[in-house]
Parts: sequence; C-alpha cells; structure tokens
Amino acid sequence: MTSFSGKTAWPTGTECVAKYNFQGTMEQDLPFSKGDVLTIIGVTKDPNWYKAKNTLGREGTIPANYVQKREGVKSGGKLSLMPWFHGKITRDQAERLLYPPETGLFLVRESTNYPGDYTLCVSCEGKVEHYRIIYHNGKLSIDEEEYFENLMQLVEHYTKDADGLCTRLIKPKLMEGTVAAQDEFSRSGWALNMKELKLIQTIGKGEFGDVILGDYRGTKVAVKCIKHDATAQAFIAEASVMTQLRHNNLVQLLGVIVEDRGSLFIVTEFMAKGSLVDYLRSRGRTVLGGECLLKFSLDVCEAMEYLEVNNFVHRDLAARNVLVSEDNIAKVSDFGLTKEASSTQDTAKLPVKWTSPEALREKLCFYCFLPSDIPSPTLLLEIYYQQGLPLKEVVPRVEKGYKMDAPDGCPAVVYDLMKQCWTLDPAVRPSFRMLREKLQHIRAKELYL
Repeated sequence: MTSFSGKTAWPTGTECVAKYNFQGTMEQDLPFSKGDVLTIIGVTKDPNWYKAKNTLGREGTIPANYVQKREGVKSGGKLSLMPWFHGKITRDQAERLLYPPETGLFLVRESTNYPGDYTLCVSCEGKVEHYRIIYHNGKLSIDEEEYFENLMQLVEHYTKDADGLCTRLIKPKLMEGTVAAQDEFSRSGWALNMKELKLIQTIGKGEFGDVILGDYRGTKVAVKCIKHDATAQAFIAEASVMTQLRHNNLVQLLGVIVEDRGSLFIVTEFMAKGSLVDYLRSRGRTVLGGECLLKFSLDVCEAMEYLEVNNFVHRDLAARNVLVSEDNIAKVSDFGLTKEASSTQDTAKLPVKWTSPEALREKLCFYCFLPSDIPSPTLLLEIYYQQGLPLKEVVPRVEKGYKMDAPDGCPAVVYDLMKQCWTLDPAVRPSFRMLREKLQHIRAKELYL
C-alpha cells in the first residue's frame, strides 16, 4: 500500500466525503463540492492524490486532504441524542458530577421529588442550581412561560439564552460511556446538511414517524423523520447499523441529520416502486411471471446472505420490509431490529408469525427466512402466495409439522425449498448461502417455467 502523510492509503472501493470544494486545476482532476460522496478507484504516483469517481460515474483525480473517509459507526448503544441526560440519579450525585464548579456546566436528570418530571442541574458561580422541568398539556417548561416539545428543544433554547436561568447552558456533562450521536456521525462522514435537504411530500406514515420523499442536492431520496426525542434515540441504533452495511440488495443509507430541536432524519436511497408486499398485491403473481418472482426471491436471499456473513441478524424480514427500485431490484430495509449476532437479544418483541419455532419456544434468536402477515415460515411463500391464519394457531401448527400447500402455479422446485426452510431442526435448515445457490441453479436452468 502507498501512503500519504504517514497514513495507509485507502483501498479501492472506499467511500469518502468531500470536506471542501475542489474546482480542479488539471484536465484529469475531478471537481467536487463540499459534502459530495466519492468512491476511491485507485492510487496515483503521487501518494497525496487518488483516482476517484462521483455518484454520476465521472472519474478523475482528487486531493487526499480534501476528503474524509466514510467509516461505519460502531458505538452502537453508546450513541446518544441526549448525552447530558443521566436518568435516575439523586440531587447529591448530580452535584458531584458537576464538580469542580464550572459556570455553564449542566446535566438533566429524572426528578426524585416529582416522579415523571425532570430536573435541569446547572453549575453557576461555584454552586449548582436545580430547576424543575414540569409537564403541562404534553409539553415541557421550567418557567411556565416558554414551552417545548421535548428535552432536546428545551436544552437547545437555554444554550442560546439564559432566559431566567442563573446562566446560559454552556457545556454538557456527558453521561459516562456515552457518545454524542451528532459528533459521531460527523466524525465518520455520515452527517448531512439540513439546509441542502428539501422535503417534498409524505409518502408513508408509521407508528414512529413519517417517510417523506425528499431531494438532497438534486437526488431523490427517502427521508424517515422521527420527531420525538425518545423515539429518535431508539432509531439511532438503526442508523448506526446501516453505516456498516453496503450491498446492492440492501437499501443504502445516504446520511443522517440530527436537529438541535429533537428531530432525527435518516436519509436513504429512494425506492420508486414501494414495498414488495404492495407491489405483489397490486400486480399479482400471474402478471409478474415466474422469472420476476424468482428474481425477487434471489435478491432478498443475497441480501440476507450478506448479513449472515457479516454476523448480523435482521429479525424482521418480511415483504413489507423489502422495497422495490425503479429498475425492479428488491432491497431489504428497516433495520430497526437488526443486531449483531453475538449480542444479547430480547425475544419478547419478536414478530410471532415469522419467527422460527425454536426462537419462540426456547427464547433463542435465530435468523429465519420468514414473512410477516401470513403464517408461512419463508419469505418465498409470501412472494408466491397470500393467505392468513389466526395468530394463536401459528406456533403450535408449525411445531406439529404443519406445512401450507404449494400456491397454484408455484414450481415444484421452489416449493421444495420452502419445505426445507420449514424444517424444525435449525441445524438442518438451509443457510442463506445454500438458498442463494439453489435459487441461482433454478434460474439458470429455467426450472421455474
């Protein structure tokens, strides 16, 4: 490897983000603007320059010190939108944390005298002042004159103006072991500029927020907008997982925006044809044809094999969580339940109808090629068939060996794969690699006809 400035050169395929504008001075240079995403395609004779291409495919040379390498965010649960929030600590503990005195040093804790409320603790001129934060009509206030939607908005307000407090909030006292999410996304090259994002129209509504069609620097994007600070905190884990994953059959994260006022925006590539489940239901198996259905199955399988190889478990694989691009590529999305396979898993919230029997029975978490709204234990069947079964009947029937009949017109070789995925013994159940290889064989030999 060549190097520049004492650092190892980035390998081919490395993504980087422009830190500054670069107009270029030579014909072979690749001009770019601050915030542009570039991909390294080679080194040059000069170790201070790379060969790179932009998102439009244009290639040229770029100065190494004008770009920042994009890295996966691996702080996981340590990332916090509110690193100054210390939870259930006492008044004395807060005062010890804010020692030695430093005017403007602050933290927020849960109130011990008024359960359910919060307390803002601020160091000022050698002592600590404690301000009760009360709830009123669903909003937060200190003086009952200024009201805020959440803690992040409240803290942001008082960092700009003391507004009746003993001092303006100057420096947060971070909870031990936490990392400020905005700082970490910026450091790793995933923070986007809100001023360059145009929100166009809502294209989906969910329990935790809206999905909005947007435009980021001239490119159509999908924006998951989470406005409540506690909910946004939960989605930080999803965003951090997405920074570590890159595959053509996974919906690609473009970046993250953390607003001071408590909103989190997760910006991804726009998938023009929506969810796979809606795509299938609106067109029907006969309209799409066997080759298209098989390709969707293979697309999903390749994505899951990639996760499997990289020790990630999706835990919520379903046709509703697979999106279809303009050019009919199926991509797995919604990584809210995705965790590294080695981590401790909470099975209490596992989706029953598409979780393996042993995971439900023994409270173990196994990845499974499983669906959402139907009782089939494979996404393959969800692609080929739509049918319902009462939730209480799902687990006992599957444990007793129940297997749904093959959908009308489903190729026998595909149905055989479905039945293999239903095997109760996880050691015998095919891996995603095996499924991918078998699907490729079926496709190559046109056995789906």
